Amino acid sequence: MSENKDQKFVYDFTEGNRDLKDLLGGKGANLAEMTNLGLPVPPGFTITTEACKVYLESGSAPAALRDEVSAHLAALESKMGKKLGQSDDPLLVSVRSGAKFSMPGMMDTVLNIGLSDESVTGLASQAGDERFAWDSYRRLIQMFGKTVLGVEGELFEDALDEAKAAKKVTVDTDLDAADLKKLVKVFKKIVAKEAGRDFPQDAREQMDLAVEAVFNSWNTDRAKLYRRQERIPSDLGTAVNVCSMVFGNLGPDSGTGVAFTRDPASGHAGVYGDYLQNAQGEDVVAGIRNTVPLADLESIDKASYDQLMTIMTTLETHYKDLCDIEFTIERGQLWMLQTRVGKRTAGAAFRIATQLVDQGLIDEAEALQRVSGHQLAQLMFPRFDEGAKTTLLGRGIAASPGAAVGKAVFDSYTAVKWSRSGEKVILIRRETNPDDLDGMIASEGILTSRGGKTSHAAVVARGMGKTCVCGAEELDVDTKRRRMTVGETVIEEGDVVSIDGSTGKVYLGEVPVVPSPVVEYFEGRMHAGADDADELVAAVHRIMAYADRVRRLRVRANADNAEDALRARRFGAQGIGLCRTEHMFLGERREMVERLILADTDGERDEALSALLPLQKKDFTELFEAMDGLPVTVRLLDPPLHEFLPDITELSVRVALAESRKDANENDLRLLQAVHKLHEQNPMLGLRGVRLGLVIPGLFAMQVRAIAEAAAERKNAKGDPRVEIMIPLVGTVQELEIVREEADAVIAEVEAATGTTLKLSIGTMIELPRAALTADQIAEAAQFFSFGTNDLTQTVWGFSRDDVEASFFTAYLEKGIFGVSPFETIDKDGVGSLVRHAAKLGRATRPDLKLGVCGEHGGDPESVHFFHEVGLDYVSCSPFRIPVARLEAGRAAAGAKGSDSR
Repeated sequence: MSENKDQKFVYDFTEGNRDLKDLLGGKGANLAEMTNLGLPVPPGFTITTEACKVYLESGSAPAALRDEVSAHLAALESKMGKKLGQSDDPLLVSVRSGAKFSMPGMMDTVLNIGLSDESVTGLASQAGDERFAWDSYRRLIQMFGKTVLGVEGELFEDALDEAKAAKKVTVDTDLDAADLKKLVKVFKKIVAKEAGRDFPQDAREQMDLAVEAVFNSWNTDRAKLYRRQERIPSDLGTAVNVCSMVFGNLGPDSGTGVAFTRDPASGHAGVYGDYLQNAQGEDVVAGIRNTVPLADLESIDKASYDQLMTIMTTLETHYKDLCDIEFTIERGQLWMLQTRVGKRTAGAAFRIATQLVDQGLIDEAEALQRVSGHQLAQLMFPRFDEGAKTTLLGRGIAASPGAAVGKAVFDSYTAVKWSRSGEKVILIRRETNPDDLDGMIASEGILTSRGGKTSHAAVVARGMGKTCVCGAEELDVDTKRRRMTVGETVIEEGDVVSIDGSTGKVYLGEVPVVPSPVVEYFEGRMHAGADDADELVAAVHRIMAYADRVRRLRVRANADNAEDALRARRFGAQGIGLCRTEHMFLGERREMVERLILADTDGERDEALSALLPLQKKDFTELFEAMDGLPVTVRLLDPPLHEFLPDITELSVRVALAESRKDANENDLRLLQAVHKLHEQNPMLGLRGVRLGLVIPGLFAMQVRAIAEAAAERKNAKGDPRVEIMIPLVGTVQELEIVREEADAVIAEVEAATGTTLKLSIGTMIELPRAALTADQIAEAAQFFSFGTNDLTQTVWGFSRDDVEASFFTAYLEKGIFGVSPFETIDKDGVGSLVRHAAKLGRATRPDLKLGVCGEHGGDPESVHFFHEVGLDYVSCSPFRIPVARLEAGRAAAGAKGSDSR
């Protein structure tokens, strides 16, 4: 972006507010907000995301930035009464990232900037604690070396472990000042050797290099991967927060912690979080030392505890949501270092939303916006069978719920490799760090032996909806030997384990699963009551009821038989948007289709069709009964005929072997001839859909007759069939006109024969670009459109879905060409623009034209919002996605109303 000479790149914490997240990032905006609220925030300033964008695009910081930073630094020094890096009483600052959207652990932080060989002695004298000063200095060199100078972090960790081993201690707090002085020398030698330069002694150089490192961390591989996973735009950049240091490592009356105003795992009110005495900054979230529960702070430092509880109430009431808080206590003085709307599990999201409604903090419309279809889908996953016979290995902290089963792996590389080979894996680590992100994504669940609910593993897993158990201390994880030991039991890499993120239990082997209580609720087998599962169901029920009241989009199901139709109806389907009749031609009926294909005469073909007619009619009779009173869209035969014939290679071998034995089967010979005749290089763009109905006389007429007769029987039985006949793969109105003329004639014959009047509507799938571009013409012969977005995506992109997803989609996602697969979420700019265009053209010709979508996008949360915006009447999806579509249709409607009111 071009630099504006009048542009302001630095804001004091007293200048911003929470509405400036685009400019100040989430952390900077919320530090400003807490400062405005009068909460104890250490003074500091924020360098904007705009400065980051200039730096990333030009390779250098804006020309005005240095002078702005100098001015704000001088003001900070004046406020604090000390200067950055001065030898006797140094001002120390932290440099921390802060993007608009929370990206926990993905970008860089450096603490204790301003320490040097000279100022460390001044800090020791000022604090009256030599150990604290040298501990802070070794932390700076370690973080600066890894983050700014690119030194391998394990080199520092190994040196620290060696120092502890030499002292025969297990935790770093047992190292004294003399030990830490030696460690500082070792760390400086590591920096000089690995970075090719000495650790900088100039405080301003430290700060400037740290700021650049934070800017650069926006484009690290792990940050890019996280943004793709969470669908965060890549052009936002990060702000940088420069904050005066407060110290939690000044002894037992100091510490650092993370707090939640409610339990992020369950949503229940209470005291939730972790605290670590005599610790600094990242120690809690890194999970390298096991914490104590936040409630223990009451007995450790009651005054700070009481003040923190008051502040937590203030923040939750102000933000009207669950808040995630980082704090430090420096010798009894509480300081607030960060707050943000906290990540939460799916169950917690629904519970908290309804709790806040009951407290009068938000209304139902806002509660609906606080949950998502992705979260609802997570709640519908199975859970472990409590009655199953299990072998319990241990128990940790229930950090992110779910039932996950997989083979044990002990590093991210193996997790990704095995997952790509089709294996389900559980990533097991002592603790995770940002470099483990790709392995966490690839795994079914994450298990760590260290850390708590606020550790890196827990926070990232909750954000991704991954099952996670943390802090299982009885598990001895040996990543180098690729094994985990629990007492006498050894779990080697590849052994199956099961983890329960709702209870924290870890099991050996595979534990069977049972349906989720939310699925049981949707199927009518569970009602709201008193226990935890019923409380969750009650929250889901309330939000779903509101979504159903406000949504405009109707939700139908893709279902091909009565059983699926009844299940869909229980899940809230308002009809069937796609009945794929080709699924009715499989199994024992395949031979009947073969007879149709092999027919040499009109008589043979009519005989084959006559045999299929009663079977088709029975299918439709059952389907119309199951969905009585609701619309049912029946798609006539769509796939290429070769799908009903034997594989060409297998059949060729079979015939060749038979001929060699001189006992060739006449039917196999005829089948082979038919297979060769029907063979196409690209069958999905060949003889299928409406083309079949035009070149095989009587095929579509037979299906239409079966539909009409079944509907007539249902109507004569006092039923209410509402049937829509859909012609697939139409590319020009002439195709539809010919098929419709034949269908209308068949329907008239059935009406005359049965004495009924049938109101069967006839429409088409819009799944070819030409159909979308000529939708005004096609609408002259169609009473409805249903967008087949699977095929439309294939034909717009020129993709064969069966091939490309396995061949190059992974590379496209990794390179950022796709943010998400266009088969998962609709490509709004390409496929979506055709849908929008076709809807507009179609309704210009026929204002009452019914519009729907029956591709898999109909159950995708983001796509549902697009279909609402375009003005479709309904979406159709698989039965298990119906609740998701209902919820998102409500969110789309409520969000649109909110936008209108604003």
